[in-house]
Amino acid sequence: MKKVAQTVIVADRFYMIANASGKVIEGVEGEANGAAIQLGVYARKPNQEWSFIRVGEGVYRIKNRGTGKMMDLMMGGSADGTWLHQWEDANGSSQMWIVEPTNDGQVKIKAQLAPAKCVDVVNMSTEAGARLQIWQDVNGENQLWKITEVTEKKPRARKAAAEAETPAAEAPKKRTRKPAAKKEEAPAAAETPKKRTRKPAAKKEEAPAAAEAPKKRTRKPAAKKAEKAAE
Repeated sequence: MKKVAQTVIVADRFYMIANASGKVIEGVEGEANGAAIQLGVYARKPNQEWSFIRVGEGVYRIKNRGTGKMMDLMMGGSADGTWLHQWEDANGSSQMWIVEPTNDGQVKIKAQLAPAKCVDVVNMSTEAGARLQIWQDVNGENQLWKITEVTEKKPRARKAAAEAETPAAEAPKKRTRKPAAKKEEAPAAAETPKKRTRKPAAKKEEAPAAAEAPKKRTRKPAAKKAEKAAE
């Protein structure tokens, strides 16, 4: 059978650890010692990523990126069914794990306290939230894990690549604030209006010159009786 390349574990990098169901090993978030280790749907959360601190050939302490705590055996147990949990770094053997490669690019993760026992899913569950334990090596699917390095998002790099493919647009013209239109200049001061003088009423027409005093009407004396017949 052709071997599948194994992931090379490098210090100071982070990895997700998935099984055949596609679920990953995650540490329940929290600051208290004893927080659970279980299966979860990968969502790029820090508590679903782990770093491997090498302590010997193929032997590592496995540290959760989100909580900063170590993968640990509950009560330092070594019996089948001992649950995994998170605990602060104690540099003890209950926090040391043997990473054993298989021929298909997967690994078994075995407890150094009990080298014949593997990290295993309780009741062989594939559901999110299923707890992890150690169990004797039965070469089952729920004891096989794929370690994959987490690639960091690089939005700026992608943006730069997109910009390189797209012709540069002309630099936008600098938007300047259009000055407000000057107010129209006030018209030159009007000439001082002429003083309005009251127009004198038209002179009454002069009364016609006094009529000549009417001639005294004198009674025309009756014609003298014809002069007496000539004497």
